[in-house]
Order: sequence, then C-alpha cells, then structure tokens
Amino acid sequence: MAKSTNPTKPWADGFCFLAGLFFGLFCFWSLTLYHYKPHFGFIPLSAKASGHGAEAPILHSDQPHETFYDDPELSYFIEKPVNNWDQKRRVWLDLHPSFAAVSRDRVLLVTGSQPSVCKNPIGDHLLLRFFKNKVDYCRLHGHDIFYNDAYLHPKMDSYWAKLPIIRAAMLAHPEAEWIWWMDSDAVFTDMEFKVPLGRYKDHNLVVHGWPNMVYEDKNKSWTGLNAGVLLIRNCQWSMDLIDIWASMGPLSPDFERWGQILTSVFKDKLFPVSDDQSSLIYLLFTNKEKWGDKTYLEGEYNLEGYWLALVGKYDILTKSYIKMERNEGVLRRRHAEKVNEWYDTEREKYLKGREKRPFVTHFTGCQPCSGEHNPQYSANLCWNEMKRALNYADNQVLKNYGFVHPELSSSDVSAVRS
Repeated sequence: MAKSTNPTKPWADGFCFLAGLFFGLFCFWSLTLYHYKPHFGFIPLSAKASGHGAEAPILHSDQPHETFYDDPELSYFIEKPVNNWDQKRRVWLDLHPSFAAVSRDRVLLVTGSQPSVCKNPIGDHLLLRFFKNKVDYCRLHGHDIFYNDAYLHPKMDSYWAKLPIIRAAMLAHPEAEWIWWMDSDAVFTDMEFKVPLGRYKDHNLVVHGWPNMVYEDKNKSWTGLNAGVLLIRNCQWSMDLIDIWASMGPLSPDFERWGQILTSVFKDKLFPVSDDQSSLIYLLFTNKEKWGDKTYLEGEYNLEGYWLALVGKYDILTKSYIKMERNEGVLRRRHAEKVNEWYDTEREKYLKGREKRPFVTHFTGCQPCSGEHNPQYSANLCWNEMKRALNYADNQVLKNYGFVHPELSSSDVSAVRS
C-alpha cells in the first residue's frame, strides 16, 4: 500500500473540532440575545397599544403634482385675499396622505416678539423664558411651534402684527387644522392640560370670553374677550375673517374713523385707536350669524387668565398637588417624559372637586419687552410675578428630570425627593 503524502496530525483535528464548537456556541448565543427582551418587571406595550403606532408624516419627499403652491398668483401678503382655500387645502392633503391621517387635531402654535432689542434691560431674558415655556408645552403635547420676530407688514405692528403672521402660517402649514396664537407674555401654567379640541368641532374660532359682555348691549365691553390667546381653524371662514378684521386696522384708509366708532360703542374703552380686540368683538355682535355663531367663547378653563387674579394661587396649588400625589401612588411614580399624557389622564381622576392649575397666565399690561407697564402696578410686581409663574410651570417639566425649584421666586434647583 502506498504511504499517504499528507498524513493528518492529531493537533489539527483538535483545532477543527474546537473551532466548530465555538462557532456553534456563537450562533446560539447570538440568536438567544436577538430574541431576548428584558422587561424589568413590567409588561412592554406594543406601539399600537400605547397609542403611538400611527404612521409618521413623510418629510423627505414631496408630490410632483401641482398644488396651490404652484399658482403664480399665490400671495402671502395680507392685502390679497385667498379664495377656495378649503378646496386647495383638501387637494394638498389628498396628495400627502401621511399628513391627512392626523390633520384633524394637528396644531401649530404661533408666537413671537418685536424685531428689535428690548428696551427693558431684562426684557430679552424674560422673552427667552416665555418662549422656552411654550416649547416645553409643545414638546409634551406633540404640537409644532413657529416663533416670528419680524413684522410681516410694515403698517401692522403691535397687537395688529399677529394677523399677517396667522394668515401666512395657514398657507405655510396646510397640514395643521388649528393655528394657536399666543402673545409673548402668556405663560402655560398647567403643562399637563390638553385643550379639548373636540368641544370646538362646530366652531372656527376659540377665544376666552363672556357672552354677556360681547352680545348684550347693557354689558358690552371691549374686555368682553381677550384676543391675546386664540385658536383659529385653518379654513376659508378664517381667511375671510382675517381679511375683514384687518380692514379695521392700520391698513385701512378709515383707520381713524374705526377708532372713533369703537370708542363710541364701547363706553369703557379709554383710548380712541382701533385695536384688534375691540374690532373682533364689534364683528362678532354686528354679524353674529356669520362670525359670532362660529366663535366659541371659552369660559370653563383659563385659555387666557388675568395674571393678578392667578399668581397668588401657585403656592397653595403646589401643596395641594403634592398632597394628592403622596396619597395616590400611581401619580408619584417616576416615569419617562414621553408618557406624560397617560399620567395626566390618571391625574384627572383625582382632581374632581379640587381646584386645578390655571391653564394660561397672561401678563396683560406688563409689557416685558418695552417695560412700559400699566401704571396700576409696579415694574417689580410684574417682573417678580413673571419669574414665579415661569418657575411654577418649569417645576412641572423639571420633575421628570429629577429637579425642582423649591422657591418659586428663585431659579435655584434641588433634587426631587422620592
């Protein structure tokens, strides 16, 4: 028998065996890790069960089909009316179904400030904190936000500046059902509260107000509603309202005459200039069928609350909420910020019969940027109460990060006690 030219060595056989063994163990180990999902004592919810399984809007592409954006006659200037907006918006949504699926409750919060530096030495700092407050609220509730610091029409400044901004925002965001305007000096002071949009299904404008002070002749007042915080539906009705509303402002050749008319109608109006708030009330009661019937005057919660009536409640409400959380273990449990809304819903069960946090505190008359506050109260009162309101709201956010402002008058923080 011929002798083999490549005799097998014992150490080579052993090496092959060990290599095969380790390869098999590696595959088993990999498959085990792939299928293992730790739950740390909690049962994980599926995306669908947790309410976050809806298809996300597609942001990385656009449809090639023509929309209203391709119309050369489209103008963002407030002087030029927009017609057939409902149809144009519907076509855009049909071409972008990932947005259409969630458009019914989609909200764009719009706010802003003047283009120039504030005259008040601490004004820019206050405006930054006011903006942070709004960003926090929008993050917690899944709203988009647009901050504008430019006058979109040179004649429409001060309180009239919001109309060109709102109108441009409606065109820029056809995916949003509601445009939510908030003055720069308005603060969310209940970060958990969610606006009941379903309540307004038959209305196109929502403002904080009192029907008797808007529609009854003997009680009519220019403060019958507050136009500093409002929700307006993205629709043709709103486009038409903004057009006629703006026609009573600085753009109109009859601007001075409108000031005289409004001063004669509202006996408590102290200045003879046409302003946005008096003008809106005038439109609502002079044509109630067209404008008033589609406007919801909200009075069940503080869509906008006068600051002097609210700031004294913060400390009492803080103690009340802490006591409630200590008594109800589920509210005391630490959790991720992303699941805040579930805990908000749970908290509502225990708030029945208790005073709730004011939703929005509006520092009307304080003028944090110019510093030209209402002489009825001092500058220090305005600035100090703004700080307390902002810290009160910030505590509701910071607790998810493990910290809190122990004193509302100070920005110092300390760790949250378990």
